[in-house]
This record gives sequence, C-alpha cells and structure tokens, in this order.
Amino acid sequence: MSALVLSGKELAASIRTETAARAAELTAAGRPPKLAVVIATADESSAWYVRSIARAAEKAGIACDLVDLGADAGAEEIRDRLAALSDDPGVHGIILQTPLPDGAALEDLASAIAFEKDVDGANPLSLGRLAAGLPAYAPATAEAVVAILDHHKVELTGRHVAVVGRSTVVGKPAAHLLLDRNATVTVCHSRTADLAAVTSACDVVVAAVGRAGLITAAHVRPGAVVVDVGTNPTEDGGLVGDVDAASVEAVAGALTPVPGGVGPVTTALLLQHTVRAAAL
Repeated sequence: MSALVLSGKELAASIRTETAARAAELTAAGRPPKLAVVIATADESSAWYVRSIARAAEKAGIACDLVDLGADAGAEEIRDRLAALSDDPGVHGIILQTPLPDGAALEDLASAIAFEKDVDGANPLSLGRLAAGLPAYAPATAEAVVAILDHHKVELTGRHVAVVGRSTVVGKPAAHLLLDRNATVTVCHSRTADLAAVTSACDVVVAAVGRAGLITAAHVRPGAVVVDVGTNPTEDGGLVGDVDAASVEAVAGALTPVPGGVGPVTTALLLQHTVRAAAL
C-alpha cells in the first residue's frame, strides 16, 4: 500500500485567491487589511512560519507588520504592545507568535488581544466560545486540519479520530472542531499509556505534538488517514513532521505531507480571518 498524498496546496491557493479578491475590494473602499505579528522568540521553526505568513500576505495584498520585540522581551512589554495594536484602528488581525520567553505565558498574554482581532484564536475568550459552539476565529492550524480533510472528502461523521497533542494552539481546538463534525474524538498526550494501542484503533490520526517522527507505522491502522501537523526544523534547514513518513506511508490510506500539507492551509486561513476582521 502507498498512502494517498493529501496535499494542502490546491486548497490553500483557492483560499488565497478568494482572500486576495476581497482584500482588493476593501483596499479600494479605503479599508486596507493589516495583520500584525508580534514576535518574542529566536526559534527557527517560528521564524520559518512567520516568513511564510509575511510572503503570503504580500501576495494577497494584505499589509503585514512584523513586530519583533526580541527573545528577551518581558511579559509586560509584550502585553503592552498587544494592547496598543488592539487599540489601533488600522490593524485588523493580531497574532502572538510562540514560543514565548521564560516568564511569559500565551494563556496570560493572549487576553490582551482584542477578540475581534484575534485571528488565530489565542484569546481564552475565543477558545471558550469555540468550545461552546459560538462564533469565533478558531486557531488557524486546528481549522486547517478539518479544512484539509473536507477538501479531500474524508468523512468525519461517526469516525473515530485520535488527536495526539493537547495544546490550546492545536490539539484542544482541533478536538472541538472535530466533535462539531460528529467525529468521536480521543485526545492523547504525553501521559497516554500505550499510545500506539490507542491510535492504531482509530480511523483518523492527527499528530500535533512537535516531536519529529513520533508517529510510526506501529501507531497507524492499515488504511487510516493521518494528518501531520508537525513542523520540526532539520539541521540542513528543512522541515519534517511528527510522522515518520517513510514507515507510515506504507500503511496509511492517506497522509498529509510536510511541508505542503497543513502548513499552507494554516497560512491561507490566517489571511482569510484577517480580511474578514477588516470587513467588520
């Protein structure tokens, strides 16, 4: 068996085309969309992600301000900048990039992002509304997981999905979105006993831990769909996922690639959210 490749490039291109058209309309109407990315880290995988956002924003006609506070920025400095951007009527979307410096926690600082501008669903208010089934911007990576499954017509109703990872950035919101699609969801984490026994019983496996090669063929039931959310930098400047693709692709029915899977869809959704926020 050779797994079907669930590319995200076609879906991302479609979202970007729609977003660029809407951005042009808003700009012509005197309300050019602007995204601000607040950075307080020297992490290379984060730098790669931020560069991809900036490039995509430029192509879509969306202004993107990279607000680099430095890896030694304090929590108060970060909070003050987020609050200032929230008050700026010329900024429509705000992202606080992770990881953060020691002493700065996302769950504490993200509350300084205005709910209406929280295009990556980091504010606890956004996460709470998402859990309650109320309108909110979902974290873009979590939304991208469901979007790419939908694009490739992977049925979710009644299917058993294992989400490996319980972060508020991906794992938990992805679980809520999948529940909303009538999937039966099991959330796994570092304390899960016999991870392979749990995941190999599932129809769909979402790997979102940030640990290269964690998911192997032993973790996957023959024919299952595997979504790799991981973006782990390699020594040669490349990226690998949380899935050991070489072993899993021989067992799985379908697998998202890294790069080229969830990543481009995530970026496209962030820009889509920004344009929607600018239209309000």
